[in-house]
Amino acid sequence: MRILGIDPGVAIVGFGIVDTDRAGPRLVKCGVVTTPAHTPLSARLNSIYLDLMELLDTFKPDAVAIEELFFNTNITTGIAVAHARGIILLACYQSAVPVFEYTPSQVKQAVVGYGKAKKTQVMDMVKRILRLQDVPKPDDAADAVAIALCHARSRTSLLSQKGENDICSTI
Repeated sequence: MRILGIDPGVAIVGFGIVDTDRAGPRLVKCGVVTTPAHTPLSARLNSIYLDLMELLDTFKPDAVAIEELFFNTNITTGIAVAHARGIILLACYQSAVPVFEYTPSQVKQAVVGYGKAKKTQVMDMVKRILRLQDVPKPDDAADAVAIALCHARSRTSLLSQKGENDICSTI
């Protein structure tokens, strides 16, 4: 399965493409989509849309994993990111790629095993899980790779497999 992880933003959208199979996850590519500062929001959103459509067309992922929004103190920035996230979801829908959403805590739990892990712990585990020499750069790309790994681990859970609707399990 090929998973495209997305760390949404307006100035920088991180992406990470991970292939998974019985041998484990493998990093295919990661990077960022950037938009120039002091550009109208509509132009930035168009740029994100076009770049994401190109990523989807080039790498043909089986699934997209995207981080849910986390509003901290700057609501204005959060609203702009919400616009970008909407454009990303639209591109995925138009490309008929299923989208899975994860909170920052879910990503940390899946990658580190602790939902309140520090960013450095998440980045170190990304490097270890994928057997990389270094942590992917920049941070937005590394975050996107972590989101893709979160989906890879979540989708292989015995509790998430089709037909397993019973919340009580002996697994």
